[in-house]
Amino acid sequence: MNSAGFVEQHGADGVAELVLDGRWTLRSIAAAGTEWRARLQLAARRPGLRWDCRAIEALDSAGALLLWHAWGRRYPDDVLIEPGQRPVFARIAAVAPPEAEPAPMPLYLARLERLGAGALALLRQLRDFVALLGQLALDALHVLRHPADLPALEIAANIYKSGVRAMPVTALVGFLIGIVLSFLSALQLGRLGADMLIVNILGLGIIRELGPLLVAVLVAGRSGSAMTAQLGTMRVTEEIDALAAMGVPRSLRLVFPKVAALAVTLPLLIVWASALALAGGMVAAQMQLGIGYLAFFDTLSKVVPVSNLWIGLAKGVCFGAAIALTACHFGLRVKPNTESLARNTTAAVVTSITIVIVINAIFAVAMRGIGVPRL
Repeated sequence: MNSAGFVEQHGADGVAELVLDGRWTLRSIAAAGTEWRARLQLAARRPGLRWDCRAIEALDSAGALLLWHAWGRRYPDDVLIEPGQRPVFARIAAVAPPEAEPAPMPLYLARLERLGAGALALLRQLRDFVALLGQLALDALHVLRHPADLPALEIAANIYKSGVRAMPVTALVGFLIGIVLSFLSALQLGRLGADMLIVNILGLGIIRELGPLLVAVLVAGRSGSAMTAQLGTMRVTEEIDALAAMGVPRSLRLVFPKVAALAVTLPLLIVWASALALAGGMVAAQMQLGIGYLAFFDTLSKVVPVSNLWIGLAKGVCFGAAIALTACHFGLRVKPNTESLARNTTAAVVTSITIVIVINAIFAVAMRGIGVPRL
C-alpha cells in the first residue's frame, strides 16, 4: 500500500477504533489531498475514539505531526502504536507542548458547518464547470479561425468508441423496450377497442421522449464513465501534466474531441435505437392486436408529426454535450490516487443522468405545444 489510509471500526471490546495503515509520509499525505485530511480531522472529533497505528508501514515527521494535531497536541493514553514509532512523537511533544482541549462544538453548529462545507463544495464545482464550458467555447472559436488545428483523429476515435461500439447494446435495449411497451399498451387498448391508438403511444413515446432519454442514460453509464476514467487515469499517471509541459492544450486535445464526438454521436444513436424500438413495438402489436406492418407504418406517418423527430435530435445534441462535459469535468478533478478516481467516476455517471433528466424536463415544458396532435 503506497498511500496513507484509515478506517473506522469497533474493536473486540466494542470500543470505536480508527485503524491507520499505509505510508504516513510527506509524499503520501500531500497526494491524499485536503479533502482526505479534512475527513481525518472530522473522524478525530469522535469522543471516546481509540487510535490503532500498528498497521502503519512508514511514518515520518509530517505524518506524526498530522496525527499529533488530530490528537489535540497530546499523546492519547489508549493509543496502540509500535515501539519504534514512539520516539517520533516524543520529539514532537518536546517542542510542541499540549494545549487546552477546545470545547466541543454544539450539534447545531456542527450540522451548520457541514451544510456550509457542502454549499462551498457545490459552488466550487459550478465554478470549475463554467470555466470548462468557457474554455470549450474558446476552443471552438479557435478551431473556426484555424481549421487546421481541428483534432479530427481524436474526434473520429471518440465517435467510434462512443457511437459505433454502442450500437449493439442500444439496439438490443431499444428493441426489447419497444416490445415491452407495446405489450403493456395492447393489454389496455384491446379492452377499450382502440387498437390503433397503440401507434400513437409508441410513436410519440419512443421518438419524442423514451428513445432520447433511454439512449442518454445508456451512454452516460457506458461512454461517460469511460471518459472520466480515461482522464482520471491520465491524471494519476501524470500524462496531463506532461501535455502541459510540452505546450499541448489539454482542453483542445482532450475535452473538445469528446464533447464534439458525443454531440454528433448521440442523435444518431437516438435514431438507431428509436427505429429498433418501433420495430419491436410493431412486432408485438402484430402479435397481440393483429395490426399489420403496412398499416402500422401508414398510421405512424399520420399521427406522429416529423417535428417530434427534430425535437428528439435536438435533445440528443444537448444530452451528448452535457454528458461529455460532465465526464470531462469530473475526470480532470481526479487526484493522483485510486480512491479519487473511483469516487469521481461514480459522481460523473450520477451527475450526468441527473442533468439529462433536468434537460429533458426543460424540453418537455418548452416544447409542450409542438408536435403533439390534438384530438
